[in-house]
Amino acid sequence: MSERRGGVRLSITDDQIRTIITQDQPKLLVDQAEQIGRALSGTLTKSQIRNIFGTVRQIQMNWTGEAQKAASYRQLLMLKPKINYQAARTREVEPLADVLDKAIDYVEDNQVRFGRFVDFFEAILAYHTAEGGK
Repeated sequence: MSERRGGVRLSITDDQIRTIITQDQPKLLVDQAEQIGRALSGTLTKSQIRNIFGTVRQIQMNWTGEAQKAASYRQLLMLKPKINYQAARTREVEPLADVLDKAIDYVEDNQVRFGRFVDFFEAILAYHTAEGGK
């Protein structure tokens, strides 16, 4: 994913995204989140990230077990059009949208994988903020 979108070049690959979501690889997760957060800190605002992250947190609070699995997974899938709409409106969101869109695909309807997705997104947000993101 080294293409240039939204004015930012991200070096994360599809294989790395898949590994972060499908396997317990915390070092890879943290390393990639740091690179992404830093890369986005100059162009993406905190509110642009938090808008999406807030929805992810709501899904996380609702996905408490098997009974909520189908509804929570549906909400997660419905996040994809929201992310892509924001990317179409604001070019700076495109690199983050690309990463999150692919990561959501690897979550499937697995709550453990969703937890890794949340961890990854939260780490991106943390590094973005630490770098002084707008």
